Amino acid sequence: MERPTRVHGFRWLGDKRSQVVYDLDEVSDESIVEELIESGQYLVFGPDTLPEARNRGYRHRKI
Repeated sequence: MERPTRVHGFRWLGDKRSQVVYDLDEVSDESIVEELIESGQYLVFGPDTLPEARNRGYRHRKI
């Protein structure tokens, strides 16, 4: 998947509505990411790692 411009430099994308984090390197359903970006209810992490996302209360979900 080609990453959207707003999150181009990030791997982990969090959904604020459901506290779920997606790995943009392993996305198979791009429509979920597109909808999330359009909604504006997303979060990226610094450092851009799964442990940091989990530290903030997000759960990994594969799509």
